[in-house]
Amino acid sequence: MHSLPSHAMRPLCLNPSLCSSRFPFFSFSIPIFHKFKNNPTIYKKSQKGPPFFSIRCCGSGSVTAKPSWELRRNRAAVQEPDEKVDALRQLFTKPGIGIDAYIIPSQDAHQSEFIAECYMRRAYISGFTGSAGTAIVTKDKAALWTDGRYFLQAEKQLNTSWKLMRAGNFGVPQASEWLNDVLAPGGRVGIDPFLFSYDAAEELKEVISKKNLELVYLYDLNLVDEIWKESRPKPPNKPIRVHDLKYAGIDVVSKLSSLRAELVAAGSSAIVISMLDEVAWLLNLVDAAKLFVDDSKVTSEVMYHLKKAGVDLRPYDSILSEIRRLAAEGAHLWLDTSSVNAAIVETYKAACDKYLMNRGSRGKRKNKQYFESDSLPVGPSGVYMQSPVSLAKALKNPSELEGMQNSHLRDAAALAQFWCWLEEEIHKNVKLTEVDLADKLLEFRSKQDGFLDTSFDTISGSGANGAIIHYTPEAESCSVVDPNKLFLLDSGAQYVDGTTDITRTVHFGEPTAREKECFTRVLKGHIALDEAVFPENTPGFVLDAFARSALWKIGLDYRHGTGHGVGAALNVHEGPQSISFRYGNMTPLQKGMIVSNEPGYYEDHAFGIRIENLLCVQEINTPNRYGGIEYLGFEKLTFFPIQGWLNEWLADVEV
Repeated sequence: MHSLPSHAMRPLCLNPSLCSSRFPFFSFSIPIFHKFKNNPTIYKKSQKGPPFFSIRCCGSGSVTAKPSWELRRNRAAVQEPDEKVDALRQLFTKPGIGIDAYIIPSQDAHQSEFIAECYMRRAYISGFTGSAGTAIVTKDKAALWTDGRYFLQAEKQLNTSWKLMRAGNFGVPQASEWLNDVLAPGGRVGIDPFLFSYDAAEELKEVISKKNLELVYLYDLNLVDEIWKESRPKPPNKPIRVHDLKYAGIDVVSKLSSLRAELVAAGSSAIVISMLDEVAWLLNLVDAAKLFVDDSKVTSEVMYHLKKAGVDLRPYDSILSEIRRLAAEGAHLWLDTSSVNAAIVETYKAACDKYLMNRGSRGKRKNKQYFESDSLPVGPSGVYMQSPVSLAKALKNPSELEGMQNSHLRDAAALAQFWCWLEEEIHKNVKLTEVDLADKLLEFRSKQDGFLDTSFDTISGSGANGAIIHYTPEAESCSVVDPNKLFLLDSGAQYVDGTTDITRTVHFGEPTAREKECFTRVLKGHIALDEAVFPENTPGFVLDAFARSALWKIGLDYRHGTGHGVGAALNVHEGPQSISFRYGNMTPLQKGMIVSNEPGYYEDHAFGIRIENLLCVQEINTPNRYGGIEYLGFEKLTFFPIQGWLNEWLADVEV
């Protein structure tokens, strides 16, 4: 499964289904901050990507399928009434609001990719359920931006009151540019500052200010929640689960100690960690560590675990008051503005200003807790750098790698059972839907030791549905699996010791010559990346072309990255590493990182092809070491094979 490389303390849940069994605070697994140095002058923009997409357009060669925009043109020109959008607009003129547009992003307060249903505000207001997108409602317009993975899905799900903005296509403005075009000078654009990283909010503010538009932070209410009311689902409240040390490899106390050393080196006295996978991996990380959480989720076992590590519990909603307290004490707070939400950063900056104003009126005064060193400035000040937890978590220790290998072996057994069952059913002409197959695969996986849940919603697409890159079948609308069409299955599981993610594309009959050629070129790209050897300090984008080259030679491409990071018994999409055409991510691939290898090709309304394994970066013993540096390559974690009968229908393709 692939992703766009997507805030303070609200619903603490990596995956809505995982909240029921494992609260993401306890995935203890540190390789102890491997010589990671932050550069505050270089690190300014988000490594994970802002919610306003800037994606390139990919060509599709001699594709004969009609483009999606042409099919959409036939829809009714008259806009359908949209009661939710109308209700939202009615709030614009309420006292204390006074806005001309409102932006609804995909994220929760932690910038999570997979969020609990109660925080799926963009899906509720627009009807579009893809994991990436931004909706904007003005007094007379409604528009939704999403990337190429979701164009077809958005076309199906948006009604005619919404305009689909295909991010990255020629002539499609970014969301901020569009606001400048449609709003009159002096207009006010509202956001919930808990749902935007500080960097994203500042970037938006800068662009719209060029047309004299004002960005308005609505701290006290979310407008979508106001119209959602009683029908809004409840937040997850199932208990937290402690991650066993035998899988984590290193205990919490050691991780806290390592991070405190990082704080001292950076001249910081405290740090806010808001990304859920980082919180899960490490906990809150200051001398008096505090975890902001709904205490109804904390079992006696978890309470003992936290106290043993020296972690205090605080109410989830008290994060802003704690930020103000730290500033009042003169704390130098480390904030990763690419992930910490705007509400927290703005609260800290305002509290710092207040401190300095008060200090100016009372004369100089040092705070014992935070100003014992003459090297630190008097008064609170922010240390704005990338979180040190992100890279430390990405470099897996031996216990984590062992767990990933073991979980993949069990997962492969479940997959072997599933595919054998499916082939038998197809040969018996049993009618099965896409949902039937997803449910059956879950049944096989659930019988494996240590199984917890799926790592994401299974993508089960037959024929044209396979071309919807992040298609999720629904029981009431899914297709029957057609043995005469390509079938794409992208799935994964969470085990107590590891996380899996695998995609296979199969055909149970005789594929067309076009399908054979496209599949062969995708497979060649997959093999090219799998066998790649590269010098240390190579960023992932350098390798992206390895997977695309065979497709490029006949003018084909795909609209997603080639590889994403994967957590160890944690989130299926992990940064900071990636393999993607998005060359802004300069993070080098390093030993111990896990990435996916998943090139693909998709013909709209016809078929989709993707082949995915997970790989671990490892050192390669090359006969030469030019420049005295190490050379790296990959070791496969995925054990399940690509179809053994492929040679029967691979095309004779010269690359």
